[in-house]
This record gives sequence, structure tokens and C-alpha cells, in this order.
Amino acid sequence: MAYIAGDTITGDQYNIFVNNSSSPYGYNHFAGTGSGSYGLGQTHIATVTGGSTTITASQWNTLFTAMDNIANHTNDTLTTRSQVSAGDTIAIKAAVEADLATLAASVAAGSPNADALSQSSELQSSPSNTAAGTPARWAGNHTVEHTISFSNNNDLRHFFNAGGKMRIKITRTAGGQDGGGDTGKDTSMDQLITAMGDFDLRAQSSARSGSGESITTNGLTNGAADLSSSYTTLFHLTQDDGSYSGNMSIKYEAKCNNTNYSDATSITMRVTLDDAESGTLESNSDAQSDGEYTAPGSPVAPGQVDQYENFIGVTDVALHTVNPTTAQGLASVASISGSAATSNTVTVAD
Repeated sequence: MAYIAGDTITGDQYNIFVNNSSSPYGYNHFAGTGSGSYGLGQTHIATVTGGSTTITASQWNTLFTAMDNIANHTNDTLTTRSQVSAGDTIAIKAAVEADLATLAASVAAGSPNADALSQSSELQSSPSNTAAGTPARWAGNHTVEHTISFSNNNDLRHFFNAGGKMRIKITRTAGGQDGGGDTGKDTSMDQLITAMGDFDLRAQSSARSGSGESITTNGLTNGAADLSSSYTTLFHLTQDDGSYSGNMSIKYEAKCNNTNYSDATSITMRVTLDDAESGTLESNSDAQSDGEYTAPGSPVAPGQVDQYENFIGVTDVALHTVNPTTAQGLASVASISGSAATSNTVTVAD
């Protein structure tokens, strides 16, 4: 029977509040080690002998304090209740079960309203990192895979459940022209990068901070908890205006290193910047549909365009993590154990 104001609180019922692993979930399941979509890595509360065991004021206060600490982190509003003393009528402490359900739902959703988070730059990667050398420009695509790792699956779940995020920031750091100036494609790619903004992989969903352009695939409802060992498309944005409309896109995909999120210890995100209208180096005598190209080393004469005008300059795909903190009530938080750019390739015309 569900607990309501006026009931006599037994040891069995208290243990449900503390330790139940099925709905209604107990504190230890969503705030302790947990499993599935639950768990924050907080210290477990001790259960009591079941049956008609009397629950002490100290035991109630331990539970109430722990609930308040989780609520401070998740920004949930709980029923107003003060600490209890020996002799209090505990039945007046209403809505314990409802408050526990509220907290469990927030944890399973990845603490979407948590504000005690910090951002750190874990790793950056640009075309100059490739084994092929130091390309100053590319035509075709630039694809990067970033991986974050955890010591165990519990840490992975606790990180995302507390509001942790895997964040990608894309920038263009140099122009594609011979002298370093911006090409028309640079400007077009900049517009697409701005429309995308920062991209976050969260526990149960994904998000971008920008807006605009044409959404080819909108999988923002997929988060870390939806991943498997094969890539899942999270979001695909295509440019919808200008000279390169429909030809430039940014695509985000992700996977984990096991059959499902509940057993995984790492997550990899693949980011592809694609320019379907790729070009090759042309001499001044060769004509293309989008203009003639100057010979290497020659100044750009009237009516001519830079030899690399059909290219995009240096693009950087940077991995950041948004990390939970203990600033708002959690006693401890999980963190990543490592990060790496597991692949970084650019297609460069001959």
C-alpha cells in the first residue's frame, strides 16, 4: 500500500523509501549505485529491520537530508518539511513517495535542470593533427572521432545522470586562399557552423545551441542512453541558402563500446563536415563551372579567382566536457578517465 499522511510508518515501508529497486524507486536506487538509467554514486542509506520496527528520528532525518541534497542539485522543489525529533508524528511528513518519484525522474532524465556544472576543454583536434601532414585547406570532408572513457559503467551513468555532457565546438581557424584569405566556401561554412552552434550529447537527448539552415535528420531525442555499438545519427544539418545550398552539411553520430549504454565504458562521437561540391587544383587555362583559377604563385588578376577558391580553410573540431560539480548538494561526482581523438581525416584534392 502506498504511504499517505496518517499511515503508521513501518520498517518495511521505510525500506521501500530507502532501497526499492522498482517503482516507486527508493533513494539508494536513483541516488546510489543504481542500474539502467538510474544512479548518481552517492553513499547508500542503511536499511532497517523490517516489519513493525520503529523508525528513529535520526533515520528519518538522514533520508530527508539526502533527498534535499539531491533536489538542490537537480533543482527540484520538494514538499516543505523540517528535521524531526523524537516523539514527532512522522505521518505528517507528507508526500515522501511523490518527492522520491520526482527525484528519480530527474536523475533518469540526466538532471536537465541542474546548474552546478562546469565546462573544461579536454582535447582539441584540427586538420594539422593528421598523419598526412599539415594541410592548409580541404575539399570533400573533414571527419573527426572523439572518444571519452570512464573507469567503469557506473561512472559513465553517474556522469550523465548528474547532468554531464559531451560537447563539440567547431571553429574555422584559417582561410583557404593562397594568402590565407577567406574563400566563398569559407564564408558559407562559417554560416553553417554558426547555425549549428555548440552540440551537446546528454543522458537522454542531444541539443544544439544554434538555429537555422535545413535539418536533414533531427535525432535530438537520442542521448547517451540510446546508444549501441553501431553509430546512431544524432543530428544532420544542411545549408539551405547561398551559392552552396544543399552541398554543405555537418553531421553528428555517436556510439558506445558495448552492445548498449548500460554496459559501456566509453562513448565516441563522429563529426563530419561535408562539402559535396569539392574541387581540384586547376591551372589558369582550365575553366570550371564556378570560375577560373590562377596558376600557383600568380597574383589574382581581374576576372580571375584564387587557385584555392574551391576549398575550405583549416577547421577545428574540439571536444569539451560539461562536468557535474558538488557545488549544489552532491557529495561526489563521477568524471571521465580519459579522452582522445581516435581519428581525424581530411579529404584534400590533389
